[in-house]
Amino acid sequence: MICRNLREIQEMVEGYGLMKKNEDIAIQGVSIDTRQIETGQLFIPIVGERFNGHKFINEAVNKGIVAALWNKKEPLPSIDIPLILVDDTLCAIQKLAKSYRTQLKAKVIGITGSNGKTSTKDILASLLKTKYKTQKTFGNLNNHLGVPLTILGLEEDTEMAVIEMGTSNLGEIELLTNIVSPDVAIITSIGEAHLDELVTKENIVQAKLEIVKGLKPNGLFVYYGDNPLLNERIKDMDINYKTISFGENSTNTYIPWLESSDERSITFSLDKFHCPSFYLPMIGKHQMFNATAAITVARYYGISFEQIQDGLLNIELTGMRNEVIHTEIYTIINDSYKSNPASLLAALDTLYNIKNYKQKIAVLGDMIGLGIDEINMHREIGEKIDPEQIDYLLTIGPLGAHIARTARPRFRKNRVFSYNNKTQLIQKLKKLMKYESIVLVKGSRMLKLEEIVEELQRENIMENKEVV
Repeated sequence: MICRNLREIQEMVEGYGLMKKNEDIAIQGVSIDTRQIETGQLFIPIVGERFNGHKFINEAVNKGIVAALWNKKEPLPSIDIPLILVDDTLCAIQKLAKSYRTQLKAKVIGITGSNGKTSTKDILASLLKTKYKTQKTFGNLNNHLGVPLTILGLEEDTEMAVIEMGTSNLGEIELLTNIVSPDVAIITSIGEAHLDELVTKENIVQAKLEIVKGLKPNGLFVYYGDNPLLNERIKDMDINYKTISFGENSTNTYIPWLESSDERSITFSLDKFHCPSFYLPMIGKHQMFNATAAITVARYYGISFEQIQDGLLNIELTGMRNEVIHTEIYTIINDSYKSNPASLLAALDTLYNIKNYKQKIAVLGDMIGLGIDEINMHREIGEKIDPEQIDYLLTIGPLGAHIARTARPRFRKNRVFSYNNKTQLIQKLKKLMKYESIVLVKGSRMLKLEEIVEELQRENIMENKEVV
């Protein structure tokens, strides 16, 4: 984490107002949240639509901060700690992160994409750890605040940093990549996420490609090469870095081949890499592409195939993304963090290909953020669901109802149910589930479908107690 004296901090944020007697005071890390403050930190109060961090300065002082940045438009508080005045605290934390990045020797890999960026981040960090001191974006801190906090949390001796970058509008990735200044940039995929703000797929491609605007000259750009729009845009770009593509099309630099899959793992091989097959303890064919992107970068940094396989076996996954939960009674695939057409179809394909279960159930929620064509996109999912592969389909939410309505005629009677109430859905699900069932739970984050997963886990505990 960043450890600097206040004179250096003031210079890095282009602030003013620090008294000379306080210049040599050192800070150890930063915080924007009084609930997470640690002694010795610099507090950076952020102003949002519904909150103002400046109002919590007394609480921050009581918890042990040694100094704070302060928006010059805010009334000065009556506190006994140094303040550094800035025009805007949000811009200041971004400036601080950008300046700190230039002082670090670490190689930085930036990752964006409509789907797969978090899994790719987790896989790549695990591979790099086999040889280098590596840090990665914690959880889902991938926005205009999360990325600066990730950079400021890097240790001075970090050798590799894997930074995830998310976006919902044009210009956001450009801001982040200019802070991060990546040595390697990865685009995992282009899908329909955030169409409500970006409107067209062309704009989504443009937004994701902003990542290369901060890529260092002669760096490495790795991208999913099966997307025609992305390929066309890349052809027209003035490129001063190495490019590598991956995907199923024969035009890609690296083409993975799925050899086998089950409810615990996949095994795949890579052409042009003369090595044994790769075993990945994650489910779904789509994870093969995420792993391919990660392996490409790992090899670029000299990770051996033996180290790669070791890294694949020790991945620390971010929760609620294709998380497989095995209980004594049934199995749950918790994919409740987000949902869009591409990721939902990939999750369903994963469910289809898992064998040796007596019953398969899909619980699907609304896909949020798809723009004006969202109803048709839900109907298309309903048309594409294979009734021969699923025993029951349950949906939740007004948009999910369109999935159910479109799919219902192709299923046997009383096999498709639609709800707006989560409690009612859970009650029905409990009645339907049998011993050795597997259930997929997937929907957009705001639906909080992890509550369904948690209830199923509690139900399993109760049934085990009754058996005992």
